[in-house]
Amino acid sequence: MSKDHILTLSCPDKRGIVHAVTGVLAKHDLTVLDLQQFSDPDYSQKFFMRVHFGHADQTSQLDQPFKELAGDLNMDWNIVPKSHKPKVMIMCSKTGHCLNDILFRHKTQQLNINVPLIVSNHPDFEPLAKSYDIAFHHLPVTKDTKSEQEGRILELVKEHNIDLIVLARYMQVLSPTLCSAMSGKIINIHHSFLPSFKGAKPYHQAYDRGVKIIGATAHFVTADLDEGPIIEQRVSRVDHSMSSKELVEEGSNVESQVLASALKWWSEKRVFLNGQKTVVFN
Repeated sequence: MSKDHILTLSCPDKRGIVHAVTGVLAKHDLTVLDLQQFSDPDYSQKFFMRVHFGHADQTSQLDQPFKELAGDLNMDWNIVPKSHKPKVMIMCSKTGHCLNDILFRHKTQQLNINVPLIVSNHPDFEPLAKSYDIAFHHLPVTKDTKSEQEGRILELVKEHNIDLIVLARYMQVLSPTLCSAMSGKIINIHHSFLPSFKGAKPYHQAYDRGVKIIGATAHFVTADLDEGPIIEQRVSRVDHSMSSKELVEEGSNVESQVLASALKWWSEKRVFLNGQKTVVFN
């Protein structure tokens, strides 16, 4: 696996892309181990592809041919070792099930990521962070200090070379400034099956409506609240006998599963932004 790599690319759709890309790999005596592709003729007219290839000690020999191909195809592309672990900052507030789940999966190597730090606007989960030997930054926030607090978040992103921020039930609305600075690099878990029940207390909204299913949604964050491109969704059946508290408890399990899946797929380079949608090779 240490000699395996992942190539991801997107470009305007046209004939011959797969042939051209795999031809470069074949020319350099590399083997395609797995290939997934998607052409979107109706929405974006774009082509997306993920290629798992091997076996190479390094890939610098591919730089020039892929730069030339990118120029011909107007193509965005990237190659990383399959073993590469992106750096993830986790942010949370006072609800900890998603945080705890990610940390456990990280510790047991179910998630191929590095977690150098946790940021929270409350101090509650500092002991949990310490138990995993992860730095914890308590950054309280008020309406008057939001700009300063988010400025510190961006400083931490730069200091630690963070690739992704995960909002693991971080119960603050991010400013457009932060959303713009980390565009495409923030994933949130929303505790409802979007687009239903946006905003605060979605389980209580669902309870008041007497729904028969509840769900959770992992999505990229944009300046429009709970409107970002959706990565993963799942649901759980509920019934009339359940209280709003029981809906919250049932939903917490779904939230953890959905966020973990979205994070795993992102870390494996399986998630592509496609306008207001995503392409996910899961």
